[in-house]
Amino acid sequence: MQPWWHPDRFAARRARLVQRGRILDAVRGFFAERDFAEVETPVLQASPGLEPHLKAFRTELHDPRSGAAVPRYLHTSPEFAMKKLLVAGLPRIWQLAHVFRDGERSATHHPEFAMLEWYRAGASWQDLVADCEALLRACQAAAETDALHWRGHSADARRPWQRLTVADAFGHYCAIDLLATAPDPLCPDTAALAAAASGIGIAAHPGDDWETLFFRIFLDRIEPHLGQGAPTILGDYPASMAALSRRNPDDPRTAERFELYVCGLELANAFGELTDPTEQRARFLADRAKKQALYGEAYPIDEDFLAALAHGLPDCAGIALGFDRLVMLLTGADDIEDVLWAPVT
Repeated sequence: MQPWWHPDRFAARRARLVQRGRILDAVRGFFAERDFAEVETPVLQASPGLEPHLKAFRTELHDPRSGAAVPRYLHTSPEFAMKKLLVAGLPRIWQLAHVFRDGERSATHHPEFAMLEWYRAGASWQDLVADCEALLRACQAAAETDALHWRGHSADARRPWQRLTVADAFGHYCAIDLLATAPDPLCPDTAALAAAASGIGIAAHPGDDWETLFFRIFLDRIEPHLGQGAPTILGDYPASMAALSRRNPDDPRTAERFELYVCGLELANAFGELTDPTEQRARFLADRAKKQALYGEAYPIDEDFLAALAHGLPDCAGIALGFDRLVMLLTGADDIEDVLWAPVT
């Protein structure tokens, strides 16, 4: 195969890269019109993020004065640093950051990719849904396309969006009462979900936990249906999958978290953000323990982030959207490398 820089191979990507520039211009215009500050935060961080299943790149930072070397990581998201800027007093911020995740490479994953994140103080996750609707419509107009496309499917962002809870999705597509398998919201019942999965022909494997079964069912029976015809907002994730989001005050079995799907492809993940430093530390410790048990390693906790939360993170909402995937959808590309200026080799 020709190298990525060969003129003939580059020519096949060039039209999509021109569109990438137009889409980026639309993104910048969108946030400028809404008085968001564009920020830039360091790639090198004391903690890359604590999500148990993400593998980070590790390096060392050498102090030329003392000669000391301290471990640092390439961030998997700029989330911690951006929330510190909210504590510092910025009310609305956005960033298009290059982020890094080791061990991820497929048609929709790349070890280095562009993440669009924005945060709003004094806002709710519902405000982010409205942001997503307006942003995708602006980008679709900039790309001059009638719809977003992926693998033979299409979704028009101008049409009314579907809104669906996770529990409703399991009920509609699988006839599974998901929340009934979690009588204790933070310690769901693996055996109960395994029995429900068996009833629809999905077998549990030795060592599976509840979350593993959740994703086996979700990826096989639910995800392909989401975002067809128009984008889908999938909300009210189970409390055990809250990540960095708050519990839902209207239903503590669930969390203030939603994901955005287009043409069966996950595009964004959003939270009504957790602001309690004590609960955040507890979740970090649980995530570190899970990562250690699964993969034999764990990343450090960003104590400076917890200090910022203790100082006072305002009520806020935040979202991370895969910019490369957005460009794929708007240009009809099937592979993420078709919309990158240069791949990691």
